[in-house]
Amino acid sequence: MNAQYPVARPRRLRRTAAMRRMVAGTRLHPAEFILPMFVKEGIAEPQPVGSMPGVVQHTRESLRKAAHEAAEAGVGGIMLFGIPAHKDARGSGADDPDGIVQVALRDLASDLGDALVLMTDTCLDEYTDHGHCGLLTADGEVDNDATLERYASAAVAQAAAGSRMIAPSGMMDGQVGAIRAALDAGGFAEIPILAYAAKYASGFYGPFRDAAECAPQFGDRSAYQQDPAGPIGEALREVRLDLAEGADAVMVKPALAYLDILRQVRDTVEVPVVAYQVSGEYAMVEAAAANGWIDRERVIMESLIAIRRAGADMILTYWATEVARGLS
Repeated sequence: MNAQYPVARPRRLRRTAAMRRMVAGTRLHPAEFILPMFVKEGIAEPQPVGSMPGVVQHTRESLRKAAHEAAEAGVGGIMLFGIPAHKDARGSGADDPDGIVQVALRDLASDLGDALVLMTDTCLDEYTDHGHCGLLTADGEVDNDATLERYASAAVAQAAAGSRMIAPSGMMDGQVGAIRAALDAGGFAEIPILAYAAKYASGFYGPFRDAAECAPQFGDRSAYQQDPAGPIGEALREVRLDLAEGADAVMVKPALAYLDILRQVRDTVEVPVVAYQVSGEYAMVEAAAANGWIDRERVIMESLIAIRRAGADMILTYWATEVARGLS
């Protein structure tokens, strides 16, 4: 053997598509995807979300059609967000039995059965006229403990309407425990909780607030969502607290800017770990692709593989149905 040539040749395992596919260490499966969906009360046609090309605010009927398509593609679940016709300081639509999410849940539960998992965001920002995730004090602060009562009531209403997984996203202290107690007392002990355990006060949420029509005066959420530059270990503390309160799975949000946090969480817990590829991540790829600056499909897959590789068992992504079809 001529010593000038390398003995180790990693390229041997990269030479063909079949070889790369066989030795791949990270794989995607449609059942690992969760599709976030928006349903709006009082509209006759789906309304496009300007900052999220390809995403719409659904009518009840268009939601049913899109949910069927997701199920047929093999998507694991959908996460439902509601936009009520009327908003108030208490977020009354969140637990109204005839509120838009509860009505839509009954539609989907009847249509789909267990074809996929019906999941619901349990928060108040879509329902309040001030746009915060909780009730406000006279001084304009978010009242943590009063908000817990609203979350508990909303969770029970969602479970009664057909939600099969409750996902509290407001980052209130004690929210998982309050919801777990309410679900158990209401006869829904079998309904699991996906805790938004490590949710950061991120600039990547902007397009979502268009989609959910959060009130423009919602203000700074840094007092309850995690600081991107916060103490090392803060995310793991939040995760442990949620698990102690009864969470069945935990989420890191956003995804790509927090892959290090995702990896820490995955290495620490023994429950499913979920990552949310949020609206800003989606919008940036779509905008760059529309300008011809990137290969859209390639970047979508690369981003999802990165999230999966970092430790996510499941991924919320607005591309869920599209990618699931491609994988199938």
